[in-house]
Amino acid sequence: MTFIQSTELAETLEYLRSHKAVVLAGGTDVFPAMKQGQRPGSIVSLARVAGLRGISQDDHGFRIGAATTWSDIVASDLPPAFDALKAAAREVGGQQIQNVGTIAGNLCNASPAADGVPPLLALGAQVELASAARGTRVVDLSNFITGVRQTDLAEDEIVTAVLIPNPPDGMASAFEKLGSRRYLVISICMTAANVLLDDQGRIAKAHIAVGACSAVAQRLPTLEAAIIGARPTDAPVDPSHLADLSPIDDVRGSAAFRMDAVQEQIRRAIIRAGGA
Repeated sequence: MTFIQSTELAETLEYLRSHKAVVLAGGTDVFPAMKQGQRPGSIVSLARVAGLRGISQDDHGFRIGAATTWSDIVASDLPPAFDALKAAAREVGGQQIQNVGTIAGNLCNASPAADGVPPLLALGAQVELASAARGTRVVDLSNFITGVRQTDLAEDEIVTAVLIPNPPDGMASAFEKLGSRRYLVISICMTAANVLLDDQGRIAKAHIAVGACSAVAQRLPTLEAAIIGARPTDAPVDPSHLADLSPIDDVRGSAAFRMDAVQEQIRRAIIRAGGA
């Protein structure tokens, strides 16, 4: 097995242009997924590639480097619209996993229960991709994850950053997760809510995203439109607003239980994001 570790992005991308390889960031998903007795021919590590770790902001919004860890996100000084993302970061495994697991790795793993996806969807996140052959492109997160363990990432590409537009002043957020126990658990369902209130304390803007209730985590635009003008404690949430969800029966819970649970979970997330 060949192990490649460069400090230069261009050199890393050039290697991927001509070699099929597993791209390694934190390794918290890659190594457990390997089958016993099997290993890839090449592994390309991003751990030391310059410029892939850290959070910055400019007039266009926030840039979260692909190799930024969950612990980095928790420790960062971010506005209240990012509180849901921070709360999700605290739910990604234990402290040791959070110290090495990366935001891009969570997206590329493309699990329906990936904790980081709903908060990022609620923030309107985009994914920046790079390759030696085609340069850089930007894809909406809602289009990047295409199915269970499937993404729009080509074999010669890597994720270089997650891009988030500047949220409106006053927007706050909340994250709710339900599992079979309190800590170190895969989600049964989860919800991220970003809410902006007007001067009368009514919802002026809302972004609601749900994970683990469909093959791909998704925003709920019908619900978002329905709760405009309501107070957070009175926001109407009914089954018709959840028609796009398609939960499954598995060892963690039935589809019917997930639908009932996520409906209540959405209410709680809206109320918390609204400051109640």
